Amino acid sequence: MVAQKITIEPVTRIEGHAKITVRLNEKGTVDHAYLHINEFRGFEKFCEGRQVFEMPNITPRICGICPVSHHLASAKAGDAVYGVTPPRPASLLRELMHMGQIIQSHGMHFFELAGPDLLLGFDADPAIRNVAGLAAANADLTVKAVMLRKYGQEIIRTLGGRRVHPVFAVPGGVNKALKADERDTMLKGLDEAISTIKIGLSVMKDWAAKNMEDINKFAVFKTGYFGLVTPENGLELYDGNIRLVNSDGKQLEIFPVSNYLDYIAEHVESWTYLKFPYYKKMGYPNGVYRVGPLGRLNTIEKIDTPLAAEEFKAWKAINNGKPVENTLYYHYARLIETLFAAERVAILLDDPDILSNDVINTRHDFKGEGVGVIEAPRGTLIHHYKANPNGQLEKVNLIVSTGHNNWAMCEAVDSVAKTYITGPDIREGLLNRVEAAVRAHDPCLSCSTHAVGQMPIVISVLDAQGNLVDTISRGA
Repeated sequence: MVAQKITIEPVTRIEGHAKITVRLNEKGTVDHAYLHINEFRGFEKFCEGRQVFEMPNITPRICGICPVSHHLASAKAGDAVYGVTPPRPASLLRELMHMGQIIQSHGMHFFELAGPDLLLGFDADPAIRNVAGLAAANADLTVKAVMLRKYGQEIIRTLGGRRVHPVFAVPGGVNKALKADERDTMLKGLDEAISTIKIGLSVMKDWAAKNMEDINKFAVFKTGYFGLVTPENGLELYDGNIRLVNSDGKQLEIFPVSNYLDYIAEHVESWTYLKFPYYKKMGYPNGVYRVGPLGRLNTIEKIDTPLAAEEFKAWKAINNGKPVENTLYYHYARLIETLFAAERVAILLDDPDILSNDVINTRHDFKGEGVGVIEAPRGTLIHHYKANPNGQLEKVNLIVSTGHNNWAMCEAVDSVAKTYITGPDIREGLLNRVEAAVRAHDPCLSCSTHAVGQMPIVISVLDAQGNLVDTISRGA
């Protein structure tokens, strides 16, 4: 047998565009598999010259799925540049919008993007392995899933005027107060949202019990873990210091977000546009870490809301208190965070300050430089701006959530390919498992969207001399 290369393009049910190449040796086993991020956005460069106050409305255009995360991280960076502290009611309202984003994004990923693999099977016909197939298999659950996402989006719309690219947060606060009737409407839908999240948790735990063999061999590896924490090292999605722990869960660093460059550097490879962040003191690749739901739950020591805290106890029991290394458990962690976000909505809406009109601080003490960090659904999102005395940006640095996970996604792709692809007879379901290694991280590679139904893939098999041996197409 001659050496071959398999190309999977595009990777489906993710946000953005990527491809995977799998290189087979003469024995038909995998030498190496690569994840290629084949887009270049350039937001950092073309934001230079813009005014700082414009950024909360510009940077959400990076993504149509998580614009709220960029909107809020940008506003927080603007706070720091202008040297202004938002009033407490404004911070509560920003966090409320953020919880809506967590609910809608996490809910969509578990049910609509990962759900077809979990509920229909990795080997299901790709013509039905999608949200339409889920609706046919379980219409009631699919409707509940859609309504869960709608609940989160309605929080965003109520505060920001629209579900996508909201206009709400500004340096120094927010631009509108919450009305009592709007608060009451949010509260009315909360019980149903929590009920659906609990159903999701039951689905996930039932699937895990039946598929433990896959969980224990599907991209299980050691890394560090990274994310925001409360002062007591609890789960924190909106504010706080950054905590970094090693593969055993022991703290390596805890530091203010403004000092991130003292601890993080970025490695570059020629075969992808996405950089590889790592912990400076350990170097690359020893200092790589994971972010997002699995990364956050491995970084923290507690959760402060009762329902999510109970689920966190079960999480800690998975690996006897040590970090959970199984990539497929990203889905379980995601649902625990969704439950936490729903509980935070109740806490925020019950706060007397949530209806206050004190939502903007106009007293600036211009600093010229600022960092804004938030835990986006996919992980720690960093916005760093430098501006001249006129407020015009001279430098912008963005480390997006998915960037932190780049090494982990690449390692997962290589690991899964080597585990499941063992010969020349390569079934579509095996290739879907390789895609699922990326999908588990819920990457956000751009603001592109995907059609309902099967996405086109053409897999070309070439021999060692580059001659086309076979072509497998799906939906092309």
